[in-house]
Amino acid sequence: MSDQYKIHEPDKAYFITMTTVGWVDIFTRKNHKMAIVNSLKYCQENKGLEI
Repeated sequence: MSDQYKIHEPDKAYFITMTTVGWVDIFTRKNHKMAIVNSLKYCQENKGLEI
């Protein structure tokens, strides 16, 4: 991964944005929604992500 996407100042707030291919409705499809939720939970528990 390049340094462009790494956090260099952990005491500051960061904003991220994402897009989906083909404008898939990820929040109305349970399996897509849960994949995102589980990924965020993993990052909270194992990588110190604060939401």
